[in-house]
Amino acid sequence: MTTKTTERKQRTITLTGRRPVKIHEDEWPVIATAGGDSYSGNDYGGYQQAKARGEVDTYLLRVRQHADGRAIVYAVFDAASAWTHNEDQKGGELLDEGSDIPAAIRRVGEDCDIPDSVIRECVSALPAEEI
Repeated sequence: MTTKTTERKQRTITLTGRRPVKIHEDEWPVIATAGGDSYSGNDYGGYQQAKARGEVDTYLLRVRQHADGRAIVYAVFDAASAWTHNEDQKGGELLDEGSDIPAAIRRVGEDCDIPDSVIRECVSALPAEEI
């Protein structure tokens, strides 16, 4: 009889101004996410072609939270450098329990040149606050 061991999925997250952190994804579920890209046309075929040629910047802003209340807010700006003359950027913050997550989303998003619309979308994707 054989037993199969399943490895837990780990992720390394780049933070701003400090070394990266490595987490187990099952312990840090995503509680909010937003993303997008720089394509401004409305032709789906043209979009697919531009994306395949690497002509489109892409943005991701994500929030993960541990059961103990700590949170990680991080962003990835994947630039189509040759076309848009932008540079790739990554950054994030590890927050203590009770920290202002929307403010951290704003800081991280702005630091990584994430468009304001994506920042607002991520804040609005947070779980609702019960009052």
